[in-house]
Amino acid sequence: MVYPKKAYVEDFVFLVDEHVYEPAEDTYLVADRLDVSKSDTVLDLGTGCGLLAIVAAKKARTVVAVDVNPHAIECAAKNAEGNNVTNIDFRRGDLFSSIKPNEKFSLIIFNSPYLPSEPDEEKTWIGKAWAGGENGRVVIDRFIMQAADFLGENGRIWLVQSSLSDVDKTVEMFSEQNLHATVVAQVKVAFETIVLVEAKR
Repeated sequence: MVYPKKAYVEDFVFLVDEHVYEPAEDTYLVADRLDVSKSDTVLDLGTGCGLLAIVAAKKARTVVAVDVNPHAIECAAKNAEGNNVTNIDFRRGDLFSSIKPNEKFSLIIFNSPYLPSEPDEEKTWIGKAWAGGENGRVVIDRFIMQAADFLGENGRIWLVQSSLSDVDKTVEMFSEQNLHATVVAQVKVAFETIVLVEAKR
Protein backbone atom coordinates (compact mmCIF):
# COMPACT_ATOMS: atom_id res chain seq x y z
CA MET A 1 0.00 0.00 0.00
CA VAL A 2 1.22 3.50 -0.80
CA TYR A 3 0.74 6.27 1.78
CA PRO A 4 1.68 9.52 0.01
CA LYS A 5 -0.13 11.84 2.46
CA LYS A 6 -0.51 12.39 6.18
CA ALA A 7 -3.14 14.11 8.32
CA TYR A 8 -2.89 15.29 11.92
CA VAL A 9 -5.41 15.82 14.74
CA GLU A 10 -4.31 16.47 18.32
CA ASP A 11 -1.51 13.93 18.96
CA PHE A 12 -2.71 11.55 16.24
CA VAL A 13 -0.97 10.93 12.94
CA PHE A 14 -2.92 9.45 10.03
CA LEU A 15 -1.44 7.93 6.91
CA VAL A 16 -3.64 8.37 3.82
CA ASP A 17 -3.55 5.81 1.04
CA GLU A 18 -3.65 7.08 -2.55
CA HIS A 19 -7.08 5.42 -3.07
CA VAL A 20 -8.58 6.87 0.13
CA TYR A 21 -10.31 10.24 0.66
CA GLU A 22 -7.92 12.71 2.26
CA PRO A 23 -9.33 14.43 5.39
CA ALA A 24 -10.52 17.94 4.54
CA GLU A 25 -12.75 20.71 5.92
CA ASP A 26 -15.70 18.35 6.22
CA THR A 27 -13.71 15.85 8.30
CA TYR A 28 -12.37 18.52 10.64
CA LEU A 29 -15.83 20.08 11.03
CA VAL A 30 -16.75 16.88 12.88
CA ALA A 31 -13.40 16.21 14.55
CA ASP A 32 -13.33 19.64 16.18
CA ARG A 33 -16.73 19.02 17.83
CA LEU A 34 -16.49 15.33 18.59
CA ASP A 35 -17.77 15.02 22.15
CA VAL A 36 -18.08 11.40 23.23
CA SER A 37 -18.08 9.77 26.65
CA LYS A 38 -16.91 6.44 28.04
CA SER A 39 -20.42 5.03 27.69
CA ASP A 40 -20.80 5.89 23.99
CA THR A 41 -21.03 3.31 21.25
CA VAL A 42 -20.11 4.97 17.96
CA LEU A 43 -20.71 4.02 14.34
CA ASP A 44 -18.50 5.83 11.80
CA LEU A 45 -19.81 5.26 8.29
CA GLY A 46 -17.49 6.10 5.42
CA THR A 47 -14.53 6.02 7.78
CA GLY A 48 -11.90 6.69 5.11
CA CYS A 49 -8.47 6.76 6.76
CA GLY A 50 -10.19 6.22 10.13
CA LEU A 51 -9.60 9.70 11.52
CA LEU A 52 -13.02 10.23 13.14
CA ALA A 53 -13.29 6.63 14.34
CA ILE A 54 -9.88 6.79 16.01
CA VAL A 55 -10.46 10.18 17.65
CA ALA A 56 -13.82 8.91 18.95
CA ALA A 57 -12.36 5.60 20.13
CA LYS A 58 -9.94 7.31 22.52
CA LYS A 59 -12.98 8.21 24.65
CA ALA A 60 -15.85 5.95 23.55
CA ARG A 61 -16.58 2.46 24.83
CA THR A 62 -16.57 0.95 21.36
CA VAL A 63 -16.48 2.10 17.75
CA VAL A 64 -17.55 0.34 14.57
CA ALA A 65 -15.91 1.83 11.46
CA VAL A 66 -17.36 0.99 8.04
CA ASP A 67 -16.34 1.81 4.49
CA VAL A 68 -17.25 0.42 1.10
CA ASN A 69 -13.64 0.97 -0.02
CA PRO A 70 -11.32 -1.96 0.86
CA HIS A 71 -8.30 0.38 0.68
CA ALA A 72 -9.95 2.59 3.31
CA ILE A 73 -10.53 -0.29 5.72
CA GLU A 74 -6.92 -1.43 5.38
CA CYS A 75 -5.64 2.15 5.78
CA ALA A 76 -7.88 2.87 8.80
CA ALA A 77 -6.86 -0.35 10.54
CA LYS A 78 -3.20 0.52 10.03
CA ASN A 79 -3.83 4.00 11.50
CA ALA A 80 -5.58 2.53 14.54
CA GLU A 81 -2.58 0.29 15.14
CA GLY A 82 -0.17 3.19 14.66
CA ASN A 83 -2.09 5.32 17.16
CA ASN A 84 -2.44 2.49 19.71
CA VAL A 85 -6.24 2.32 19.46
CA THR A 86 -7.72 -1.16 19.88
CA ASN A 87 -11.46 -0.70 20.52
CA ILE A 88 -12.52 -0.31 16.88
CA ASP A 89 -14.22 -3.00 14.82
CA PHE A 90 -13.45 -2.37 11.14
CA ARG A 91 -15.96 -3.69 8.61
CA ARG A 92 -16.26 -3.37 4.87
CA GLY A 93 -19.79 -2.59 3.77
CA ASP A 94 -22.17 -0.27 1.95
CA LEU A 95 -23.85 1.95 4.56
CA PHE A 96 -25.51 -0.39 7.10
CA SER A 97 -25.02 -3.64 5.15
CA SER A 98 -22.39 -4.92 7.60
CA ILE A 99 -24.34 -3.89 10.73
CA LYS A 100 -26.46 -6.50 12.51
CA PRO A 101 -30.18 -5.64 12.88
CA ASN A 102 -29.92 -5.65 16.70
CA GLU A 103 -26.86 -3.35 16.89
CA LYS A 104 -27.65 0.09 18.27
CA PHE A 105 -25.39 3.12 18.60
CA SER A 106 -25.45 6.25 20.73
CA LEU A 107 -23.70 8.22 17.95
CA ILE A 108 -23.82 7.57 14.22
CA ILE A 109 -21.41 9.70 12.15
CA PHE A 110 -21.59 9.89 8.37
CA ASN A 111 -19.44 12.20 6.28
CA SER A 112 -21.47 11.39 3.20
CA PRO A 113 -20.74 11.59 -0.53
CA TYR A 114 -22.65 14.85 -0.97
CA LEU A 115 -21.56 16.64 -4.13
CA PRO A 116 -23.62 16.58 -7.35
CA SER A 117 -21.76 14.44 -9.84
CA GLU A 118 -21.74 12.74 -13.23
CA PRO A 119 -22.18 8.93 -13.34
CA ASP A 120 -18.58 8.23 -14.36
CA GLU A 121 -17.26 10.18 -11.35
CA GLU A 122 -18.55 7.49 -8.99
CA LYS A 123 -16.45 4.75 -10.55
CA THR A 124 -13.16 5.36 -8.71
CA TRP A 125 -12.68 4.69 -4.99
CA ILE A 126 -11.96 8.38 -4.38
CA GLY A 127 -15.02 9.30 -6.44
CA LYS A 128 -17.25 7.09 -4.32
CA ALA A 129 -16.22 9.16 -1.28
CA TRP A 130 -17.58 12.45 -2.62
CA ALA A 131 -19.85 11.83 -5.64
CA GLY A 132 -23.52 11.98 -4.63
CA GLY A 133 -25.22 11.54 -7.99
CA GLU A 134 -27.11 14.12 -10.04
CA ASN A 135 -28.46 16.06 -7.04
CA GLY A 136 -25.83 15.04 -4.49
CA ARG A 137 -28.42 13.10 -2.49
CA VAL A 138 -28.28 9.51 -3.77
CA VAL A 139 -26.40 8.17 -0.74
CA ILE A 140 -27.74 10.74 1.75
CA ASP A 141 -31.34 9.69 1.10
CA ARG A 142 -30.53 6.00 1.51
CA PHE A 143 -28.74 6.76 4.77
CA ILE A 144 -31.62 8.76 6.26
CA MET A 145 -34.14 6.04 5.43
CA GLN A 146 -32.13 3.45 7.40
CA ALA A 147 -30.30 5.32 10.16
CA ALA A 148 -33.05 5.43 12.80
CA ASP A 149 -33.15 1.61 12.90
CA PHE A 150 -29.63 1.57 14.36
CA LEU A 151 -29.96 4.50 16.75
CA GLY A 152 -30.09 3.91 20.48
CA GLU A 153 -32.88 5.41 22.60
CA ASN A 154 -31.09 8.67 23.40
CA GLY A 155 -28.75 8.55 20.44
CA ARG A 156 -27.83 11.17 17.88
CA ILE A 157 -26.86 11.22 14.25
CA TRP A 158 -24.22 13.51 12.78
CA LEU A 159 -24.50 13.87 9.00
CA VAL A 160 -22.10 16.00 6.98
CA GLN A 161 -23.33 17.41 3.67
CA SER A 162 -23.09 20.40 1.36
CA SER A 163 -25.40 23.35 0.82
CA LEU A 164 -25.40 22.14 -2.81
CA SER A 165 -27.32 18.99 -1.85
CA ASP A 166 -30.43 20.57 -0.25
CA VAL A 167 -30.07 20.75 3.52
CA ASP A 168 -33.79 21.54 3.94
CA LYS A 169 -34.63 18.22 2.28
CA THR A 170 -32.40 16.45 4.80
CA VAL A 171 -34.19 18.08 7.75
CA GLU A 172 -37.56 17.19 6.21
CA MET A 173 -36.59 13.56 5.59
CA PHE A 174 -35.30 13.13 9.14
CA SER A 175 -38.62 14.52 10.39
CA GLU A 176 -40.45 11.87 8.37
CA GLN A 177 -38.38 9.30 10.28
CA ASN A 178 -39.52 10.87 13.59
CA LEU A 179 -36.15 12.51 14.14
CA HIS A 180 -35.64 16.20 14.90
CA ALA A 181 -32.77 17.62 12.84
CA THR A 182 -30.91 20.91 13.06
CA VAL A 183 -27.72 22.37 11.60
CA VAL A 184 -25.24 22.54 14.49
CA ALA A 185 -22.12 23.71 12.64
CA GLN A 186 -21.03 24.93 9.23
CA VAL A 187 -17.99 26.11 7.34
CA LYS A 188 -17.83 28.13 4.13
CA VAL A 189 -15.50 26.83 1.45
CA ALA A 190 -14.96 27.90 -2.16
CA PHE A 191 -18.33 27.34 -3.83
CA GLU A 192 -20.42 25.82 -1.04
CA THR A 193 -21.10 25.70 2.66
CA ILE A 194 -20.40 22.40 4.41
CA VAL A 195 -22.90 21.73 7.20
CA LEU A 196 -23.11 19.33 10.10
CA VAL A 197 -26.68 18.19 10.69
CA GLU A 198 -27.57 16.61 14.03
CA ALA A 199 -30.69 14.45 14.30
CA LYS A 200 -32.25 13.07 17.48
CA ARG A 201 -35.47 11.34 18.47
